[in-house]
Amino acid sequence: MNQRFDSVWDAIEDTHEDAENMKLRSSLLMALKNRIGKLGINQSEAAKLLGVTQPRISDLMRGKINLFGLDALVNMAANAGIRFELRVLESV
Repeated sequence: MNQRFDSVWDAIEDTHEDAENMKLRSSLLMALKNRIGKLGINQSEAAKLLGVTQPRISDLMRGKINLFGLDALVNMAANAGIRFELRVLESV
């Protein structure tokens, strides 16, 4: 039987709550990676901008999402000048 999922996170996470958390975290992680790329800065410069260490930037750039909580990614995004909105949608 084939199951269909709204996102990859819905397919691989154990709970709906975990999937929703990962969706938010992955969106922020990708936005941060894109911002660093657009700025054309190295990891040391990115670390200063985002208020973290260079090894944290390395983890970010390698997509190690499990090492970043939602709060940390929100703080880094704010430091990078990324504006974002949270939309709350009710389940159907």
